[in-house]
Amino acid sequence: AGPAESKTEAAMSELVPEPRQKPVVPMKPTSINANLLGYIGIDTIIEQMRKKTMKTGFDFNIMVVGQSGLGKSTLVNTLFKSQVSRKSSGWNREEKIPKTVEIKAIGHVIEEGGVKMKLTVIDTPGFGDQINNENCWEPIEKYINEQYEKFLKEEVNIARKKRIPDTRVHCCLYFISPTGHSLRPLDLEFMKHLSKVVNIIPVIAKADTMTLEEKTEFKQRVRKELEVNGIEFYPQKEFDEDLEDKTENDKIRQESMPFAVVGSDKEYQVNGKRVLGRKTPWGIIEVENLTHCEFALLRDFVIRTHLQDLKEVTHNIHYETYRAKRLNDNGGLPPMTVETEENHESNL
Repeated sequence: AGPAESKTEAAMSELVPEPRQKPVVPMKPTSINANLLGYIGIDTIIEQMRKKTMKTGFDFNIMVVGQSGLGKSTLVNTLFKSQVSRKSSGWNREEKIPKTVEIKAIGHVIEEGGVKMKLTVIDTPGFGDQINNENCWEPIEKYINEQYEKFLKEEVNIARKKRIPDTRVHCCLYFISPTGHSLRPLDLEFMKHLSKVVNIIPVIAKADTMTLEEKTEFKQRVRKELEVNGIEFYPQKEFDEDLEDKTENDKIRQESMPFAVVGSDKEYQVNGKRVLGRKTPWGIIEVENLTHCEFALLRDFVIRTHLQDLKEVTHNIHYETYRAKRLNDNGGLPPMTVETEENHESNL
């Protein structure tokens, strides 16, 4: 080989890239010893979230459904220890039972420990009070879907609000008459239709009208009937996120549901203490005493342990189901009405 050829070979060897080394696989992240590096402050995010929530407050919308005379208004007043029901907000006692189901929503702001809650109580006078109660749940289902529609319209606006007002029904307390026999066809039909669109919590009203044995037997019968008819109430099994949730919710589903409750907004003196209760010729029935009724369990369940979950299931399950169906049916967007067109133009 001549000197020219050896030069070209040397030049080509310079152009040939060296074989690349395999990239180093990053190790799995290990927990860093905080004592070694000092305090970072990641745990303060909980306090930051708390402060933000306390400033803005939050919404909670509860619906009560059942026949007249089952103590719906009294129970809601007892739950929130405030005069929040329709009757206590200027309801006329001479008012006749409406011929059709009406929807009446009353809003309040309740503050406790610096936390503000905008509570809306939705009452349904006229439900189940007629001779013919066929399809009397339809106005209620329509109202619930209208609130989803209102939220959806706000959400798809080009310039939407930073905080969309939430009027969606987060919880529906369904009052079962304390007959001691079985659920009425109306009860089954209502829960069958509405359990797909809202969180239903069945409640046996005026449980002090039954003996302890009758109450236990009636609760078991109601649970069996709901299971046979394929009716799911809150908390639904498929929404349990982990083993801890499943264990806690299984206990509620198998032992507590439906809650047998007594409501009262009157105070009495018992053993030197002021208690909420109902006075009878043979003594005081204490509302918050677990040996007398399950009101305390219902209150803890709705307010102290599952309130945030009720809101999340409403948003992530019921509202998302409605939203997906609406957008799918309409090719992606809700239909433009005159009102939405005006809002659209004003936003632009």
